[in-house]
Amino acid sequence: MTDLNSILEPGMLVRHPEHPEWGIGQVQSNAGGKITVNFREQGKVVFDGARVALALVFDA
Repeated sequence: MTDLNSILEPGMLVRHPEHPEWGIGQVQSNAGGKITVNFREQGKVVFDGARVALALVFDA
């Protein structure tokens, strides 16, 4: 898991760096390296935190 992914908590806003069309997503959970995010345009997606480095959104 990347350092940033390890600090993600429910309620934080993120973007997927390879899928900007998904819009901003809200972290639902982060447990055991699995991160669940609900994106505005894509819906709920579960990631392996070791494979995808999500980008934290500060200015939503």
